[in-house]
Amino acid sequence: MQKGLKTNRGYLTLMASQAISSIGDWLSVVAIITLVGLKWNATPMEVSFVILSLALPMALFGPLAGTFADRFNRKALMITSDFFRAGLILILTIADSLLVIYVSLLAIGTLSALFIPAKNGKLKELVHEEDMKSAMSITSMIDSGTKIIGPLLSGILVAAFSANMVFYIDSMTFMISGLLIVMLPRQKHVSNEMAEKENRQITSFKEDFITGLSYIKSNRFILMGLFLLGVSLMILQLSDSQIIVLLRELTSVSPDLFGYLVTSAGAGMFIAGWLLSKKTDYNPYFLMLIGVCGIGTSFGMMGILTYYDFGFSIFWGCGLGLTAGFSAGLTFVPFQASVQVNTPVHLTGRVFGVVNSVTTTATIVGPLLGGWLSTIIGVIPTFITTASLLIILSLAGYLTRNKFARRKVDVTESKQGAPSEATS
Repeated sequence: MQKGLKTNRGYLTLMASQAISSIGDWLSVVAIITLVGLKWNATPMEVSFVILSLALPMALFGPLAGTFADRFNRKALMITSDFFRAGLILILTIADSLLVIYVSLLAIGTLSALFIPAKNGKLKELVHEEDMKSAMSITSMIDSGTKIIGPLLSGILVAAFSANMVFYIDSMTFMISGLLIVMLPRQKHVSNEMAEKENRQITSFKEDFITGLSYIKSNRFILMGLFLLGVSLMILQLSDSQIIVLLRELTSVSPDLFGYLVTSAGAGMFIAGWLLSKKTDYNPYFLMLIGVCGIGTSFGMMGILTYYDFGFSIFWGCGLGLTAGFSAGLTFVPFQASVQVNTPVHLTGRVFGVVNSVTTTATIVGPLLGGWLSTIIGVIPTFITTASLLIILSLAGYLTRNKFARRKVDVTESKQGAPSEATS
């Protein structure tokens, strides 16, 4: 961690809040799937709707939520979101039908759609520009680490107690997260002529929304990086959602292999985040292309080794999960860090609202297409197709890299500070 981040109490408090709430999120997701899938014997489609209920609000309302995060007090929005989610999680302890669960998760997903761009905007307020890439890398490390710890703890708690106990714990994590956010300091105000000009004008919600979209359209790096990220994520999901089906093709496979593979992928992303937090003078677009190619290669090897029914699957499965996760880290972290660095603070919520909407949409559409494709051509050809498309995409990006190189846009450079209506 950079020295500036180690002494930044606001940033450390925000990261502690993120770590606690992220562990709680993973706890509850696994518990809900266990409750619905095992205790209630839900159909595969009904189980899919659980994840869809959480993801759909982000896909639909991300850009609008980002505009709210830029117009209003970010700290207050985050606290409100955490406290309301704490209450909504408790509804799951008395839920007696899938409809109640779906409605509760839709509400939780909507509040999460508001929380994420507000958090990214607050991060921009608290962290100096020279520390931002390291800060975003550490954020990724926290996400990856909780992805490993959360499901493991959830499985232990559900087995030892019940799903309801996990929901109570998740509610507590939201409460603790909200209380930590209460402790966040005000950001340090630094001159930002564009932000100050926007403060002096009474603008409508529609005008603010359009301003955010116009900024993205005018910034070639964000536009092309978002295209690369969204398309590669959708292609990745064609196979990522079918990994458990692929493993069934092996004649000799450990029943725990899927869990090991997911853990390895999380470890790979953690390692990538750690390395990128140490070395921040990288070319983000080039790293994204390497990451996309690495994901494609990893998934292609999974398909090939499964086709030949290669033994020692516990070793090559975990190894390829590690490389796939590491490559995913190279794809996501540099893009998000560079967007955070180069986006003016008063537009951060709107920009990240659109980013979250695009990535969430890809994670919804990809698995649906993956299931259909696996049914039509088979799971191994689906993995080979995914690998081929990702490698082709990375090569096309490399060949056209000069055309789409990042250029300066006609906006004020991003600086520390925020407009009054988005301050704490």
